[in-house]
Amino acid sequence: MNKQHQFNFGYLIAALIMIVIVQTWAQAQLIARIPYSEFRKLLDQGAITSVVVTDTRIEGEFKNPRDGKTSFVTNRVEPGFAAVLDAAGIDYSGAPETNWLTSLLSWILPTLFFLGIWFLLFRRIAEKQGMGGLMNIGQSKAKVYVEKETGVTFDDVAGIDQAKMELQEVVAFLKDQEKYERLGAHVPKGILLVGPPGTGKTLLARAIAGEAGVVFFSISGSEFVEMFVGVGAARVRDLFNQARRAAPCIIFIDELDALGRARSAMGGLGGGHDEKEQTLNQLLAELDGFDPRAGIVLLAATNRPEILDPALLRAGRFDRQIVVDRPDRIGRAAIAKVHMKNIRLSADIDADEIAGITPGFTGADLANLVNEAAIVATRRGGDSVTMDDFTNAVERIVAGSERRSRLLNPQERKRVAYHEMGHALTAAALPGSDPVHKVSIIPRSIGALGYTLQRPTEDRFLITTGELKNRMVVLLAGRAAEDLIFGEISTGAADDLAKVTDIARQIVTRYGMSAELGQAVLEEQRSSYLGDNMLDMRQKDYSETTAREVDLAVRELIEDAYQRAKSILDDRRPDLEAGVKLLLENETITPDEFPPLRPEIVRDAAE
Repeated sequence: MNKQHQFNFGYLIAALIMIVIVQTWAQAQLIARIPYSEFRKLLDQGAITSVVVTDTRIEGEFKNPRDGKTSFVTNRVEPGFAAVLDAAGIDYSGAPETNWLTSLLSWILPTLFFLGIWFLLFRRIAEKQGMGGLMNIGQSKAKVYVEKETGVTFDDVAGIDQAKMELQEVVAFLKDQEKYERLGAHVPKGILLVGPPGTGKTLLARAIAGEAGVVFFSISGSEFVEMFVGVGAARVRDLFNQARRAAPCIIFIDELDALGRARSAMGGLGGGHDEKEQTLNQLLAELDGFDPRAGIVLLAATNRPEILDPALLRAGRFDRQIVVDRPDRIGRAAIAKVHMKNIRLSADIDADEIAGITPGFTGADLANLVNEAAIVATRRGGDSVTMDDFTNAVERIVAGSERRSRLLNPQERKRVAYHEMGHALTAAALPGSDPVHKVSIIPRSIGALGYTLQRPTEDRFLITTGELKNRMVVLLAGRAAEDLIFGEISTGAADDLAKVTDIARQIVTRYGMSAELGQAVLEEQRSSYLGDNMLDMRQKDYSETTAREVDLAVRELIEDAYQRAKSILDDRRPDLEAGVKLLLENETITPDEFPPLRPEIVRDAAE
């Protein structure tokens, strides 16, 4: 019985109970309880038409209603009562004696009635609180959709065309199994969607079900695991049993890492028999046991494939891994168009331009961006969403909302202006740096007292040594400007220093770009377990002597970058002073308002 039928049955029982209660109450309102002496008076007056006599009580009907009552009941007192009734000339009869079965049912039925009410109420409360009820604790919590209920097709998925192409054959297999079985082929047992959060893995799985027109079972990996050992394994068995009955169908397990995390070598305190490991073992057994020709396709999604158990990823279980990566510029433009369908846009909106100012954004980020832009336009009272609204939305997402209530004293405000203008002018002077889009000294909610927003012109997948060093120069230029103008540094560059140190260490230990230490990877990011907790650690594969050389190489890279930043700003000091003056007046400036921020102007002047 599904939840809808349970829901209707519960309401039917409640309605019947209410009817019985109302009828009992209504009948009780028509019966008067009177003393035996009053009954005798009414009997003598001829006000009673008929009675029913038992050993202990007398029930009867009034000839005329009294105070709205048509019946009465009283206790029987005297023996030989039949002669009295004969003398009064009224009809009377005796009630049959109750047998043992009637007496038994008279107290069993009310008890069962109240137990049933208690059970229904307890079950409803348990479901609302997520306990699931004791009767269905081993049942799967998968949400079941038919193809129309998913409401998603491949037309609703944009920006991940490569992943869509790889999944087209899954849809084709579910629609026409005979075509693939003609040569003995079968669909992969398990398909694992791997990618960063927000890239559309869950949306893609629902689109497959919508395209194939089959039943879609959706469940999160965390819903298998309970505090009772064996419950998760029972739910895995129940899920696959339901899928076999509904085949052809798709089973989708979201956040597979919550269920399929690598088993610890220690095995846990229970010798390897804890709840999570039993659930994983049952899933492995089910993957080995079901026939892919039955029309069951298992999809799963995770953003942490490195922590999954190797037994789960071997051939014959999850046969195929499909990477759902962050979209490129073309993909971002396509995703933006999908989310802007229901937005009232102005004529200046260009999806490609939006894609250009959102490098690294996922599909979820772009959906949030479109919504934020609409909110910004609504807040300013606009009739449509403009490109400026999208720019402001990007700034809000990247840097946080403005906090004009945070007041800086004039000296701090001036220092922040030099700091941010140092970043901007150095970025304009160095080749390969992303162009400056905006410079601001308005405090933001993430804690920044100002920011310099750079906008890439294209997606980059490889970075050279020179470009990495130029990034370090731009990051250190804020502190270099403070040092150059004020003769001392402040704490405002703490975040810049952390980023610079990380880049310098990766140049030396990960990318093999240090001439002194050679072409070798000295550190790797590895994951290990401490009990049930996974720890991300840097594995150092070098001696103490090499460690000293690494520290010296990192320090040298940072110092060289800092001196280059000071040299660039010293050469461009007039631009620095002019830019700070304009920034203090307007709080926010763009390259159109201050041309020295344009890279082409700086390089033309240098030539």
